[in-house]
Amino acid sequence: MVSTTLRPTVHCLLALVVCLNPLGAVPVADAQVGCDSCCVPQTCYRLQCQTVYEEKQVTCMKTVCETVYDEQQVVRRTPVFETESRERRFTVMRPVRETTMQERRYTVQRPVTETQYRDASYNRVRNVIETSCREETYTVQRPVWETSCREEVYTVQRPVVQTVQRQQVRTVMRPVTTMVARQVDQGAYVNQVSVVPGQESRARLRWLGAQQSVNPVTGVVQTVRPGLAWVSNTTPPQQVVQQVWRPNIVTVQQPVTQMVPQQVVENVPVQVTQMVAEQRVRQVPVRVCKMVTEQRVRRVPVQTCRQVVERVEQQVPVQVCRMVTEERVCQVPVTTCRMVAEERVEPYQVRVCRMVERTETVRVPRVVRKQVPVTYTYRVPRTVTVRVPVQPACSTCAQVVDADAATKFASRDASTDASAG
Repeated sequence: MVSTTLRPTVHCLLALVVCLNPLGAVPVADAQVGCDSCCVPQTCYRLQCQTVYEEKQVTCMKTVCETVYDEQQVVRRTPVFETESRERRFTVMRPVRETTMQERRYTVQRPVTETQYRDASYNRVRNVIETSCREETYTVQRPVWETSCREEVYTVQRPVVQTVQRQQVRTVMRPVTTMVARQVDQGAYVNQVSVVPGQESRARLRWLGAQQSVNPVTGVVQTVRPGLAWVSNTTPPQQVVQQVWRPNIVTVQQPVTQMVPQQVVENVPVQVTQMVAEQRVRQVPVRVCKMVTEQRVRRVPVQTCRQVVERVEQQVPVQVCRMVTEERVCQVPVTTCRMVAEERVEPYQVRVCRMVERTETVRVPRVVRKQVPVTYTYRVPRTVTVRVPVQPACSTCAQVVDADAATKFASRDASTDASAG
């Protein structure tokens, strides 16, 4: 006997087996249903699976936790603080100062100032300037100018202009037109259809039915079992119309004009200037300078400087300080400090802690588990296979096919529930 909790799982498995079992398909004889009076016989049908959900109620036990509090007696020790007065004795050293007079002898250096004279005489040199005259003889060159005339012959270049015919060659650029064959592209844009391949998406886990494949080596037809497999979808390719340039090369004769150089000879009148030499004579006055030597005498003043030494007497007073030693006596107060021991008493406060026991009642939580029945409803999926005609049929044939399919699936579901129960 199958339990209540496992019955939905068994129903799902049986529905899956019925859907995938090739023996559970409708026979060919059943699929070909026809009526001689209303429609053409041998109508084709296809099987279509539909999922039906059935609601079922299940009662199960659910664990519920509850918190229960128990009272217990607990003894606690609580600290209590109290203040006490105490005395402490200690010894203090008190300073006692005493002052006495003492004699001290010391030596003092007293300055004594005396005036002395020192000889600061020096020699002073004085310059004495004397002026005298002396005769000086010197030679002088005196210029003497004389004027005379002389003939000078010189050459003069006189210009003579003549006109001469000269041939001149010059280059002239003349246009020359020639025909040149060139390749010209006389193409046009043409619509061309191109195929854009589809894009492959990420692989997903899907259910694949039974498939048949042919082994290319042996030629044997193999049947692949249905099941879950990683399948990647590829979008269908798209056709895109694009304009493409279609070339058309044609040879064309094109005129080309070029400038060709050509030499031309011309007679050009040219004026030529020639220089003709002529001899000429002229009178040129010439002034000649002669230097004549003369002796002259002049009196020149001369200053002479001589030094005279004089003695200057000078006495300078000088202050001289010398130190004289003296002994002195003075009274100096001396303070002496001595320590005297004293005993003192100081009161102070002390905080004392003592433990006091107290009894309290405490509630201790405790978790209690118990089983509670719970009823819930769940839906069980069941797969039903229905025959759908491929070609349209009349209403009478459709009612016969639907009634036949409903009878067969009802009997199959009854046998499945009986086996599961």
